[in-house]
Amino acid sequence: MGWTENDVPDQSGRIALVTGANSGLGFHVSRVLAHQGARVLMACRNPVKGREALARVREAVPEAEVELLDLDLADLASVRTAADETRRRVERIDLLFNNAGVMAVPRQETVDGFETQLATNHLGHFALTGLLLPQLLAAPRARVVSTSSSAHRMGRMAFGDLMGERRYTRWGAYGQSKLANLLFTFELQRRFAASRVPLQAMAAHPGYAATNLQSGFVLQGVPLVGPVVGAVFGMLNKAVAQSDREGALPLLMAGTWAQAEDGDYFGPQGRFGARGAPGRTGTSDAARDEAAQRRLWTVSEELTGVTYDVLASA
Repeated sequence: MGWTENDVPDQSGRIALVTGANSGLGFHVSRVLAHQGARVLMACRNPVKGREALARVREAVPEAEVELLDLDLADLASVRTAADETRRRVERIDLLFNNAGVMAVPRQETVDGFETQLATNHLGHFALTGLLLPQLLAAPRARVVSTSSSAHRMGRMAFGDLMGERRYTRWGAYGQSKLANLLFTFELQRRFAASRVPLQAMAAHPGYAATNLQSGFVLQGVPLVGPVVGAVFGMLNKAVAQSDREGALPLLMAGTWAQAEDGDYFGPQGRFGARGAPGRTGTSDAARDEAAQRRLWTVSEELTGVTYDVLASA
């Protein structure tokens, strides 16, 4: 049968922060953690959807200790405000799920002048993690879990054109951002180890899970193409995809499984990694490129202005 929600151990006394918690993977991670006794900060960009998600968790888990946190990862000012608010509310964070993301949107720039997918999927989470590092260090053995994707395998870090100003494709930029999630995870774990701090960095992907990502990005395209692509994704979701509830399992395994090891990457174990019970899985060679990991780290510090001063360089 494999590892399920029922295998998530008791989380009483633990504090978790989940980005993108209003729907999909983030919602189910929040729901399960709350059910298992954790205090959960549900970080959401849209306050209306956030309140709806909060109500759904409380309906499913009446005793849930959950609260909302306003966070727009595409805006570094919002990231800093959310980190400040988190520090005001809690003294430590045991679990940080860097989960929120956008997928294959047309090229746009954020208020900080960054390409939207790299900004939301990677840079915002890089900044958030760094700003919350004191709260992570205050926990007995905190974990940072970043949500990547099988699409990282088509990703290439275009360090000479990270923001896609000269050449941009939706899927190329998405693949780059998901590769960045893994490069960040492995470099973060290396720095944890070099600093001899009891923190763990993990990553996970949901396989092909039916979430709002598929329905969301097609609404922002060419009017005549969007409905066609939307229909294709609708058919694929029915024929191939597993549910977002199932897709959340690799994230939960990364965050709570006692046998997880530093730098593990989890995903579905079925054919092509699209669905099935969660377990350890492999990455592309590009994700293991230590030079690229270090380079992305340096660039991310420069772009966000957030440095991890308490950690030794690896």
